[in-house]
Amino acid sequence: MLELFEEIKDEMAIVERELQATLQTPDPFLTETSTHLLKAGGKRLRPAFSLLGGKCANFHLERVLPLAVALELIHMATLVHDDVVDAAMTRRGVPTIKARWGNRISTHIGDYLFAQSLILIASYDEPLIPRVLANTSVKMCEGEIQQISGSFDTEQTVKDYFYRINRKTALLIAASCQLGAVACGAPKEIHFALRRYGHNIGMAFQITDDILDLVAEQRQLGKPVGSDLRQGIITLPVIYALEHSPRRERLRTLILSRDKNEEQIQEAITIIQHCGGIKYSIEIAEKYIWKAKGALRNLTSRPAKKILEAIADFISIRKF
Repeated sequence: MLELFEEIKDEMAIVERELQATLQTPDPFLTETSTHLLKAGGKRLRPAFSLLGGKCANFHLERVLPLAVALELIHMATLVHDDVVDAAMTRRGVPTIKARWGNRISTHIGDYLFAQSLILIASYDEPLIPRVLANTSVKMCEGEIQQISGSFDTEQTVKDYFYRINRKTALLIAASCQLGAVACGAPKEIHFALRRYGHNIGMAFQITDDILDLVAEQRQLGKPVGSDLRQGIITLPVIYALEHSPRRERLRTLILSRDKNEEQIQEAITIIQHCGGIKYSIEIAEKYIWKAKGALRNLTSRPAKKILEAIADFISIRKF
């Protein structure tokens, strides 16, 4: 995906340096723990979307930079907390903060990352930026709580799933696209269009992520395949299979088991694949991608618009 960001590679390098600088403290232990996930790498999608949103308006890096860094810190904070909740031992192929330093340190590091983002957001005079990010942060928590409360609930509907992934993933990507443009003085018709694009891309991205959890290789994912099934997280391919598979009752039994072994995980994945759950989910993701590209239709043609369109195409074929 990195080649898609060639147009903004210099700005992304500055974002990366600013992320590192933001997390440097006089306390060596705090610096080590707070930069641990940062050093593991990542796509930096949210900062990239904010830069591209800005480039659809009157772009000035200094206007977008605090926002870009804050967005990645918010995202990182959610990942650190997720790893505590999920008892995850690896992320991006390296041990998690939870694995290295335990739950107590992880919880406080997640809080610290989020608090650092608040300092950066407070630098903006434009009230829409903190308002959107505050609302987004609340809804992200709602999505996470709904996911936890709905674990191992095989009665979930497609509507429940969309509610959850909108809050967990799509809203922050939508905010990234929109607020990058807002920071650069874009009028409503531009930043609203970018928000619609970001929402649809975020939905497609999460659906694709949930598909890959069932069909990708572990080395590509950087985490064990079938992680959602192990945790009782009911994703779109699973919901489809529970409604349409002739072996739906066996799948329900496998999902409800709190102690699945590798053989049972593979059996569940086979049931989901054979009934068309993966194919159906790909089709839904493609519809969101089509909507995302449609949201860009009235934007002025410029390199940033072409990159946003290319990102949409990439999500439909990505393997990691």
